[in-house]
Amino acid sequence: MPARATGPGTGAPDGAGGAMPADRHARPPANGRRAMRARAAVATVLAAGGRTVVSRLASAPPLTLRQTGPGTVHLVSTAASPLGGDRLALDLDIAPRTTLELGSVAATLVLPGEGVSELLVTARVGAGATLRFAPEPTVLATGCDHRLLVRLALEADANVFWREEIVFGRHGEAPGRCHARFDATRDGLPLLRQEFTVGDPELDASPAVYGPARCVGTTFLTAAAKEAAVAEGVAVLPLAAPGTLVSALAADAVQLRARLEWGERTAMAALRLGDDSVAYGGESPVPGIQ
Repeated sequence: MPARATGPGTGAPDGAGGAMPADRHARPPANGRRAMRARAAVATVLAAGGRTVVSRLASAPPLTLRQTGPGTVHLVSTAASPLGGDRLALDLDIAPRTTLELGSVAATLVLPGEGVSELLVTARVGAGATLRFAPEPTVLATGCDHRLLVRLALEADANVFWREEIVFGRHGEAPGRCHARFDATRDGLPLLRQEFTVGDPELDASPAVYGPARCVGTTFLTAAAKEAAVAEGVAVLPLAAPGTLVSALAADAVQLRARLEWGERTAMAALRLGDDSVAYGGESPVPGIQ
């Protein structure tokens, strides 16, 4: 049976099906709001018959997790966050030969506050396991100052599809600031190190950086593209080790998703016909949660 997810505010202990405590002992800022300290976690195990079972689903507001299908979990925001000063963490532990698909039910709106906000995602993907991480976009509201950190550790033969999309502010407003860093290793060796900043007016307007774009996105795949490919606003770059990075710029979130999906399909053309792994969307012409 799938692990039971405990709703926010239950006071259940940390563990399988429990709510993880949120540390709210930070000094209250001038507006009286205490910064949030919250950690959520998902873990899988391999059951009889090769089935994936979600063995741990631990939530702490504003990070609330709901299992929406076998091996599928969605992130539901249950409070206005991240705001300045918040520190949020999400831990993923994918056991060998299991599969997890993680998405979100809505975009994440990063709001200004007292200090820098942070979301740290740590994922461990076991040998022969598959992880598809594809939440909805992150929107940087004016005045926010955010850090988005990803630490991804892969074992041999692990399959990963990891998409990130960032929107430069709400409609008609300038973006806040965001520093994003992505670190991936395979068997302890570096696979991809990448970081970029949004919200520096001189960099944002530079034709060599974002130019007129209002969104930036990347997809990391362990599928190895046969060769580099470039189209308007998108590039597909094979990595030195097996893997591919798709990078895209766009005027809006819809265009960004379309460009990333084109790059993802281009990279996945290297897969054998009939691959039906969750990470790569099987034979669907458009990868995504089906």
